[in-house]
Amino acid sequence: MRKTILQRQSVTDTEANMSDGAAAGRSAAQPVNPAMRALKKVPEITVFFWIIKLLTTAMGEVTSDYLAHQLDPIIAVAIGGIGLVAALVLQFWVRRYIPWVYWLAVVMVAVFGTMAADVLHVGFGVPYIASTALFLIALAIIFAVWYKSEKTLSIHSIYTRRRELFYWATVIATFALGTAAGDLTATNTSLGYLSSGILFAILIALPALAYWLLGLNEILAFWLAYILTRPLGASFADWLGKAPDQGGIGIGTGVVSLVLTALIVILVGYLTVTHKDVEPETR
Repeated sequence: MRKTILQRQSVTDTEANMSDGAAAGRSAAQPVNPAMRALKKVPEITVFFWIIKLLTTAMGEVTSDYLAHQLDPIIAVAIGGIGLVAALVLQFWVRRYIPWVYWLAVVMVAVFGTMAADVLHVGFGVPYIASTALFLIALAIIFAVWYKSEKTLSIHSIYTRRRELFYWATVIATFALGTAAGDLTATNTSLGYLSSGILFAILIALPALAYWLLGLNEILAFWLAYILTRPLGASFADWLGKAPDQGGIGIGTGVVSLVLTALIVILVGYLTVTHKDVEPETR
């Protein structure tokens, strides 16, 4: 009888320990939850991500040029700045990844990033080589502070407000840098917009090949490609939109902007319906 009681007590203690262990496991796993929630605020890196990213870079370039020529430059910059702030406020306010909210923020970064680079050159007479160097230094500082603070530059680790701020500061800097670099190669050399676009198409393939063939760090490869998408898309957009005497084929910035905007809306709508840019576990 006493042996039976002891056996039952042992089973009870074992079950209690297992229950405590499970509770501890849940407690230890709890910090993962914010990270899983944050993944919903940025899309998965798929082919759709890169296509829409390229379209936004091109659309931002021609839209900025169109507004600057149709409106007073100061008013155009003010509209771009207000639109950027509103889009980012909305992106920070939502609690999960929503395709149209995220890509609206990227589009406004593209438009305002172009304006920021153009204001330095046209408004203040800063040479493209100087503005390119300036934005490159700014981007390097953001990366350095981000890494020192968070010990990672991965967009998949953005589960705090501070990391999200670092992410969007980086995005803005990459767009401004890409705009200045694209204008530098297109106008300060004899390349022109088409040749400049081809150059950046070749350059953007290098981090991808280095990642697949040489084992380049995934985070480094991502950010290199991300930076290069800006001058790539902007160069081809300028080639399509600008007049022949400016190195383009003269379709018009307004027309190119409308076509690119329509393509972005279609693709973002497709992702909203299909969830192709979301991890299966979070659907």
